[in-house]
Amino acid sequence: MSEHATRSHEEPTTEELEAEGDHAADYIEGLLDIADLDGDLDISVASGRAYLSITGGGEDLDRLSMPDTVQALQELTRLAVQSETGRFSRLILDIGGSREARATELRGLVDAAIAQLAAGRSEVELEPMSSYERKLVHDIVAERGHHSESRGEGRDRRLVITVA
Repeated sequence: MSEHATRSHEEPTTEELEAEGDHAADYIEGLLDIADLDGDLDISVASGRAYLSITGGGEDLDRLSMPDTVQALQELTRLAVQSETGRFSRLILDIGGSREARATELRGLVDAAIAQLAAGRSEVELEPMSSYERKLVHDIVAERGHHSESRGEGRDRRLVITVA
């Protein structure tokens, strides 16, 4: 059995994640060139994932930083990386600080849900969201001392928050 086949179910190494970031950056640079958009790329590795951030570019990037657009570009970039590496990619793409803006929005959703629990509701169901966003919300809910679980399938998968 080859080393790649043996390691396919293990977490990728830092070197493999850095290579994912490089492949992703090449792909995104190509897309930006085609669209005649400017942007600076920053690659980092943290928590078992490659992160690619696009900054600068002004108003051009503002149009790309809408959550649905970022999600779609992230999926395309993951597929391009997977095509190059032969492995599933958990790469996270950020455009113009959109991820932090969304994280702030998610913290607000959690705070509103917890207020509803404090007012007597037994559970609060949130809107469907991506697996990355659900992970963020699970972490925020746990920090606030409550319990959350995911329910549903596919695009309808959402979190339900309850009192711990």
